[in-house]
Amino acid sequence: MKLLLTSAGVTNPTIRGALVELLGKPIEESNALAIPTGGWASTYGHRPTGIMKFITGTSGQPMTDIGWKSVGLLELTALPTLDRERWTSWVEEADVLLANGGDGLYLAYWLRESGLADLLPSLPDKVYVGFSAGSMALTPRIGADFMGWNPPDGLDRGVGIVDFSIFPHVDHPDLPENTMAAAQDWAAGLGNPAYAIDDATAIQVVDGKVDLVSEGHWRHFA
Repeated sequence: MKLLLTSAGVTNPTIRGALVELLGKPIEESNALAIPTGGWASTYGHRPTGIMKFITGTSGQPMTDIGWKSVGLLELTALPTLDRERWTSWVEEADVLLANGGDGLYLAYWLRESGLADLLPSLPDKVYVGFSAGSMALTPRIGADFMGWNPPDGLDRGVGIVDFSIFPHVDHPDLPENTMAAAQDWAAGLGNPAYAIDDATAIQVVDGKVDLVSEGHWRHFA
């Protein structure tokens, strides 16, 4: 699986160029599946409205609205009620998965419960694009600062597809608490590498190789 882990979606030409390179073809020729699941447990804003904005591409975080050939919907909470062969065929036919923000622990829980987390490593040519919690869910830990929904085990663990954690939205004007100094304090309590990224930055991961794609600013905590 090829990963493009963003803070706020495909926000600039540099991130868009990285996405096209990962896809190996134009966005206009690529089919996407949008995963809204993380939005249900978010405490930010009105969730039904926020999820609809993600799906319709009116959220301000460019994901579903950037010119895909088609966009379908993959709701992870529904997958355990379906035959596995049915929904895995949808994933295999898509070129890219687009993961909504919201609550990283809720999304990580349903990535595991649905079986999608187990499937992802077996799809080397598939692209996964996350924004905010959609990116954080793939990490080993999200950190206590970002715990909202309380998982059954009470732990702040993500799926662990990557070996670093992510602090998104650095210096966002609507999130005054998301400073680089706060990110440094957050990273100190994790026990694993981490990145703090702003909304003009994405982390690209291909075959374990990590590259920062940015028109903004970011910091690595080793």
